[in-house]
Amino acid sequence: MHATLSDVLLADGARERVTADCQALVEQELAAKSGVSAGALKVAYKVVTAFAPGYYRSTVDKLVPKMLEQLQPFWTDFHTAGGGSFGDYLAKRGDEVSEALLAVTDDLAQGSPRGAVVKAYQAVRSGAGKHIEAALPAVGVLVEKYAA
Repeated sequence: MHATLSDVLLADGARERVTADCQALVEQELAAKSGVSAGALKVAYKVVTAFAPGYYRSTVDKLVPKMLEQLQPFWTDFHTAGGGSFGDYLAKRGDEVSEALLAVTDDLAQGSPRGAVVKAYQAVRSGAGKHIEAALPAVGVLVEKYAA
């Protein structure tokens, strides 16, 4: 087991694998969504992924270390509490965890010079917490895959 979640990325090739798995998780979550809010998410995703070749992947790559830092206190508490799955632990603290993760994307959006991407993000930001909460069990599985 790694001392911290950030240590996960230090293993040879781990950052690329984690980034690819995070991209796959986002795509899986989007595919499972339907309705009006899903439509807005899918449009925003299309804007970001179509913006420039490699932009989405490089953005996810930048977000992963910061998101692992945000998840670290939850990971530490999870291990202190002992037992269960990290995904279940995160889901029980959904609002708190989603806000911690959204702080990362909010910060990125605030500093972005890419108006189209910022506009797409702002269009979905108000409902993003509930979508993140729904994905937390899968986020926990992904973290455990690399951190255990």
